[in-house]
Amino acid sequence: MQLKTLLTEDRAVSPVIGVILMVAITVILAAVIGTFVLGLGDQVSDNAPQTSFSFEFDDGGDGYNGATSDYVNLTHEGGETLEAADIGVSGDDSDVNVSSDFPDDTIDAGDTASYNEVNSGETVRVIWTNPNGGSTNTIARATAPQ
Repeated sequence: MQLKTLLTEDRAVSPVIGVILMVAITVILAAVIGTFVLGLGDQVSDNAPQTSFSFEFDDGGDGYNGATSDYVNLTHEGGETLEAADIGVSGDDSDVNVSSDFPDDTIDAGDTASYNEVNSGETVRVIWTNPNGGSTNTIARATAPQ
C-alpha cells in the first residue's frame, strides 16, 4: 500500500453531500421567506375566537298580515372581545334580520343584539369571518323551539 497515493487522492463523497445540503437549505429558506412575504403566514395563526353566546328565543305571535314576528336575543356571555364587522348571524331557512344591533363596533361580554324573522325549529348561527380573508367559522349555534 502506498501511503503517498492515499494522501493525495482527490476522489471523495464530501463535495456531493455538501452541494446537496446547500440546495436543501436554500429551498427550505426560500419556502419560509416566501410564505411570510406573500402574507400566508399571518393566516396560519388566526384561529376563531373563543367566546360564549346565549340565545333567548321568543315567539312574538302573529304580526302584521299574519306574518310571524319570532325573534332571538343574542348575548355575548364571555370570552374574547369581537369586532362587530367580523360577526354575522344567519338561519337555516332564511337570513334573519337585525332588529337591534350590538351597541358598539366591538362586542364585549354583556352586549346584546336582537334578530327577528326566526322560524320555529330553525338553527341560528353566529358566524365569525377571518378579517385577514379566507375562512369563516361558526362560533355559536342554537335551535329555536318548535
